[in-house]
Amino acid sequence: MDQIIGTVENPLAGTGYEGLSGVGTFISNVLRLFFVVAGVLALFNFIVAGYSYMNAAGDSKKLDAAWSKIWLSLVGLIIIVASFAISALFGQLIFGNPLYFLRPSVYGPGQ
Repeated sequence: MDQIIGTVENPLAGTGYEGLSGVGTFISNVLRLFFVVAGVLALFNFIVAGYSYMNAAGDSKKLDAAWSKIWLSLVGLIIIVASFAISALFGQLIFGNPLYFLRPSVYGPGQ
């Protein structure tokens, strides 16, 4: 018999987050949001710094300020990528799973 309304699929199916629920999912989503916002802010900072660099018109102070912004944005992106790499390394070395810290699971009293 055909279903009139349909079925509800798990939105996390196939993402590797099927077992997470509650606090674990919340922490994972907050971390993802933080890294996406940091990447967008770094991109915006690159654009503003590039615009400042183009409009410096040979003024050494403006050029230095633009290069400083560019380098700080680059260092910020390196820190974000390094944090992922370090957490994956420690997860692999300590727990045998590189995604141990990136996909946290919180167990309740019934588990």
